[in-house]
Order: sequence, then structure tokens, then C-alpha cells
Amino acid sequence: MSSTTVETSAAAGGGRPPKASRRVRRRGENSLAGSLASHGVLIVASLIALFPIAWLVYLSLGPDKDDYLHPGGIWGKMTFANYTFVVEHTEFFNWLKSSLIVTLGTTAIGVLIAATTGYAVSRMRFPGYKKFMWVLLVTQMFPVAVLMVPMYQILSDLQLIDNYLGLILVYCTTVIPYSAWLLKGYFDTIPFEIDEAGRVDGLTPFGTFFRLILPLAKPGLAVAAFYNFLTAFSEVAFASTFMLSDDKYTLAVGLQSFVSEHDAQRNLMAATAVLIAIPTAAFFYLVQKNLVTGLTAGGTKG
Repeated sequence: MSSTTVETSAAAGGGRPPKASRRVRRRGENSLAGSLASHGVLIVASLIALFPIAWLVYLSLGPDKDDYLHPGGIWGKMTFANYTFVVEHTEFFNWLKSSLIVTLGTTAIGVLIAATTGYAVSRMRFPGYKKFMWVLLVTQMFPVAVLMVPMYQILSDLQLIDNYLGLILVYCTTVIPYSAWLLKGYFDTIPFEIDEAGRVDGLTPFGTFFRLILPLAKPGLAVAAFYNFLTAFSEVAFASTFMLSDDKYTLAVGLQSFVSEHDAQRNLMAATAVLIAIPTAAFFYLVQKNLVTGLTAGGTKG
């Protein structure tokens, strides 16, 4: 009985084993060729982005100021003497101190004012609230050369020339308009029910803002803080005009001291540029975990 059944099924199948089922690719899943192509493009893009940094580090290891003209000769005589000279024989640490004071001050004040401004425009409907945001945007249209003279006169009248606070206030006028627009758009994505829940619990508008809204707005605050930090850390024109003492130069201004009309110490400039990148990388590491959107998902549940 069993042999007859086996023979019948084999005859029905033509004596050939059944074919393996073909794997069906899911929707949105890339083929092997597509995956290889996308990974190849990402690798090439990463190499292009990293090449200038690697080249700068390589040039900073050349002992002579003209090694950049013959970069192939650096390989056999690499040295860290440039870094030692910058740290021991320049005002690097004073430049770093000035940069951190101005940059962190600008970041803290700028984010605080931009956050309160963006929240007020997002939640409150006072007369002219739309025009107010456009006025902030218009202030960004004036070039630095036009603003330099009136700002210098204002700081001079306030006795804030060659003063850290004066430079911080100048930078705040630059970073706050963009940061306010950025945070206003982010606050718009936070449900109004959270504000209503805060009022039901007896919180004041300030209490609702600081205790409920700001924790949900960490990604937006991180982006604004990073923008403020980079803007203040790398700015040259205002810093070189309003800071007159050598020991109050920022890193961006101090970097220019290696280039004069008759000489250019490019090896020392490259080493200083590498050292300058360290604080920026450290600040990015601190805020990068918050550079994620979608923290408000489910904010009104539970």
C-alpha cells in the first residue's frame, strides 16, 4: 500500500524533486546590488568629508613652515614639535579661555532668550506676533560691514569695548533670530494638551514652560545650542574688532597671528587648527544624544 502511494506521487511529479520556493523581497527592502551601491556611495562620501581633516592633521606634523609645498617629504620627518610650540610659546590657553567664556556665554544666553521667544510666539496670540518673527528675520539681512560701525559706537558708549560681555551681546544679536525661528517651529510640534494639563495642575505659564515643555524640546534646544556654539566659536570679524588685548583674543583671531604680510607659519597654523577642533568635537559629543526628533510622541498618553 505504501509503495504504491510513493510510486504514484513520484510519477505525478515526473520523478523530479520539488523546487525550492523563491525568496520574495519585501517592500522597501533593497536588493544585494542596491545595498552594495548605497554602501559604496556612503563610503566615498565619508572619505571625501574626512580627507580635509586628515590632510590638515598630516600637514600639522611637518616641522618646516614650507612643508605644505612638498607634502610628500613630511612622511619621513613627522614630529609633534608644532603642537609643543603652540602650547608652550603662544597665548593658546588665553585664547582658549576667551573662546570658552564668549562661546558658552553666547550659547546660554542665546538659547534661553530664543526658547522663551519661540515659545511665546508659538503659544500666545498677542498683537503683532507674526510681524515680530519677520522683524527678527529681517535683522539677519544686514551684512557685517554695515553693522560694525554702529555696534562699535554702542559698545563704546556702554564701555564694553575689549570686554567679554560686549562680544557676547553682539553674538546674541546674530544667533537669537535664527534660534528663535528654529525653536518656534519645534514648539509648534508639541501638543497644546500638555500646556492645558499644566494649567489644570496649577502650574504658571513659566512653570509649564520650564517643567513640561523644555524637557520635551531637548532635541530642538540641542540643535540651537550647537548652532550658537559654532557661530560664536568660529566668528572672526566682530572678535578682531571689539577685542583689543592680545590675551583676550579668541582662538579664531589668534589663528591669524601665524600669518603676516611677510611670513606665514602654516605648520603652526595647521597644528593650532587641529587643537581648535577639539572643543567643538567635545561639545558635539555632549549634545549629539539629544539631536533626535520625535520625543513628543506619546507625550499626552499615560
